[in-house]
Amino acid sequence: MARSPLLLGPMLRYVDETSASIWVETRADCRVSVHAEGRSWHARSFAVHGHHYALVEVDGLEPGTERPYEVEIDGMPVWPEPESEYPASTIATLTPGRPLRMAYGSCRTSVAHDRSGNRTHGVDSLRAFALAVAEGRDIRPDLLLFLGDQVYADSTTEEMQKFIRSRRDIREEPGEELKDFEEYAHLYQLAWSDEANRWLLSCVPTAMIFDDHDIRDDWNASLDWKKKMEATSWWQGRIVAGLASYWVYQHLGNLSPRDRAADELWRQISGHDGTEALDLSDALDAFADRCDKEPDSYRWSYGRDIGDVRLIVVDSRVGRDLTPSGRGLLNAQELAWFGERMRGGFRHVLVASSLPFLLPLGLHHVEAWDEAIAQGAWGKPAAWVGEKLRQAVDLEHWAAFQDSFQAVARIAAEVADGERGPSPLTVTFLSGDVHYSYLAEVEREEGGRILQAVCSPVRNPLPRFLRWFAVVMSFGPATPLGAAAARSVKVPDPPFRWKIVKGPWFDNNLAVLHDSSDGLTMTWHTGVVDHGDELHPRLEEVASIIVPARRESSVSG
Repeated sequence: MARSPLLLGPMLRYVDETSASIWVETRADCRVSVHAEGRSWHARSFAVHGHHYALVEVDGLEPGTERPYEVEIDGMPVWPEPESEYPASTIATLTPGRPLRMAYGSCRTSVAHDRSGNRTHGVDSLRAFALAVAEGRDIRPDLLLFLGDQVYADSTTEEMQKFIRSRRDIREEPGEELKDFEEYAHLYQLAWSDEANRWLLSCVPTAMIFDDHDIRDDWNASLDWKKKMEATSWWQGRIVAGLASYWVYQHLGNLSPRDRAADELWRQISGHDGTEALDLSDALDAFADRCDKEPDSYRWSYGRDIGDVRLIVVDSRVGRDLTPSGRGLLNAQELAWFGERMRGGFRHVLVASSLPFLLPLGLHHVEAWDEAIAQGAWGKPAAWVGEKLRQAVDLEHWAAFQDSFQAVARIAAEVADGERGPSPLTVTFLSGDVHYSYLAEVEREEGGRILQAVCSPVRNPLPRFLRWFAVVMSFGPATPLGAAAARSVKVPDPPFRWKIVKGPWFDNNLAVLHDSSDGLTMTWHTGVVDHGDELHPRLEEVASIIVPARRESSVSG
């Protein structure tokens, strides 16, 4: 049987009330067509290091409608696949005035969905969710938001290592880690080719942002970390390949038609006359290299207004300022951009950051203390110890960038207090990264609520001994001891206090956030295998929390 010319996708990416973006990877240069309800839209592919991609802009749609679609490559039908067991892939445009339903999560490894894979990495909650949606359960979201570590470039599976060995000596640097664009392309294929998840991604819009493992653990944790990486023989190739592949596989589909039209690389694609194949390799590599060296030259953060909900997706990796005098998780330019978009007048303001903004208080204080000593609060010998500790146990969240934390906390409080427009019901931070899930709330008596809702991992659970370590660091003696340590190095107190109101739990999870007249409902779901049927896990609710619309009612679970 001949191989399909469609290698990966179709993936439904940006969708609004009248348009949709459909992304594909193909085996060769081609013309991609999308057909729906008697209409057709087309795009010519572009090449990057021997791989071929296209993004088809589907426009002129009616708001609040749903229609099945088909994909052709050079006139050959390629999607849906013959004899597929899944429903037709559809495009559903946003319905004006309908409350938002959004799923989100982070940290997903790509291993087999069999007994062995489920034993070592747990059931893939994304696959369980996909199967539930395919069965027609009333959980289909308007948007699926991936909050980092969509792929693991530094901790590869046996299948990925087999591919690496087929093309280079794995004993040479960077060893089992990814080296170049070709290896990233294969890793994305492993991540997104499972038939159930592939179907889900073909009909549920997606938005994404990177975290460290998309590139490497602790990516841009500090200036010391960055200098060590730059001194290796392989880092330059890795960061270029990582950012270039991220732009192709993840970021391009994040952009609205308006933002895409302003993107420097997309202008090269859309402006190409199509008489011959467009090879974007050199331009994309140069772009990625510049982004790493000059973070202010491009913005990876983006925002969307979905009805009366504002979503702000924050880059917490590239846009850092690592200079000791200006150290910030957001550099000045990114902070200004963020501040401009943090406005009231919406029912909810959602801030999506791969890293939790509000960690458990014990861990927050420990990270703030470590940053201070690493910056020299106790002298050079202690600074060396602080830096080693920071990199050894991943003390590099918002709390470890106190200037940025304090600034964003003040902005969030101003929005919640109605100082930046009418107060929303909630300012809710959505995050992942830490491999456990929880809900935290700022202690406030008036104004909008400030929440932190973490969902992590989708599929990469912590070993049990590390779970106990996480609990002790976050909820045990670390709270009073960390607070005392932070005060000893004159770390300023946070502008507010918060507490964990639900959690933590350590299951593989995918969370669903749903707004309604009653308030904000958040549910966390995991996959459960029944009767040894590893390929068809059942979706089970782990936790459900309602944040009532009225303040006099408390958060309930």
